[in-house]
Amino acid sequence: MSMAAPSSLLKVEEIQGRGRGMVASQPLKAGQIVLRDSPILLYSALPLVRQSLSSSSSSASTSCFCDHCFRILSPSLQGDSSSSTVLCPNCRHHCFCNSNCLSNALNSSHSSWGSPDDSTIAAAQFLHPLISSLCSLALIGPQNGFSLELTSAILAKDKLNAFGIMQPFSEHDDQRSVRAYGIYPYASFFNHDCLPNACRFDYVDANPSDDSHNTDFIIRMIHDVPQGREICLSYFPVNEKYSSRQKRLIEDYGFTCNCDRCNVESNWSDNDSVEDNAEEEEEVMDEDQCETMAASDTDDHPHEDNNDFPHAYFFLKYMCDRTNCWGTLAPLPPQGDTPCNVMECNVCGKLKSDNTFDIDEGQDEVSMED
Repeated sequence: MSMAAPSSLLKVEEIQGRGRGMVASQPLKAGQIVLRDSPILLYSALPLVRQSLSSSSSSASTSCFCDHCFRILSPSLQGDSSSSTVLCPNCRHHCFCNSNCLSNALNSSHSSWGSPDDSTIAAAQFLHPLISSLCSLALIGPQNGFSLELTSAILAKDKLNAFGIMQPFSEHDDQRSVRAYGIYPYASFFNHDCLPNACRFDYVDANPSDDSHNTDFIIRMIHDVPQGREICLSYFPVNEKYSSRQKRLIEDYGFTCNCDRCNVESNWSDNDSVEDNAEEEEEVMDEDQCETMAASDTDDHPHEDNNDFPHAYFFLKYMCDRTNCWGTLAPLPPQGDTPCNVMECNVCGKLKSDNTFDIDEGQDEVSMED
């Protein structure tokens, strides 16, 4: 069974043992953008208590994001008269990067609900008027109404399909927090794989002069895949160990992963890491092996005969080596039929040339203009 997808590149199909997933409708190329998606719902990950702009206190919330577009607020909330940052005139808790964002929020989902301590209650109270207005009472019975408890239950379920909009990357912090959650109607169909063939890019803080669509994101192919292949994302950084991945998937998403990588790493000890094993594999790889691996990116089970770590090449080529990043690298979009040899990290944004067959000498950074 299949259903409509947002473009001719993808289709949604039932996949045995995995539910619905996104499948390539045609051969896809490395760097190719296969989806652009906008959120149908955005809500803050934490109740953000803002200080009044006129407050004499010099301390401010550490979560300095606009409560509409979720961009970083600049300058910080310290009563700077030159700042365009504004508080909601009704609740005095929520802060916006400019009057346009405030106006858009007041005309859509924002209401003066206060700021409870519990983030789940806060999100439910904030979103209840919007969700109840969008849902038909005929579906749940006019006699019952649409309760705050039902809104909380819907949010708890939808969080399984929500994407986190993360705080900005920093080399000095290995724990990035979520600034907001978004429900994306098409991207929610992508299943997880611990060795993904596509990854998500967002540019939340880019183009500050543009007040719209900054929370949109794109899905870009990491490498070539043939028609009929399921397109998968990793729901978290690819460097996590087997036990940690399985724990997160069970607790946060309710399933156990049996992908090729997990089947291999289930036999490792907890002291093993993908970085250590990749480095060991790098020491024994020669140029001919690299070329063979590069050519086999589209195979159903790439690199399976390569000793005890069949996916070492993925981490050598596609995992960012910047301190505390662990993002995934994907080529920039191809120009026509010409593939791009510039790789972009989906976490820190670093651009690197793709020296596939010169691994020992590392990769050179390039600028966007190159």
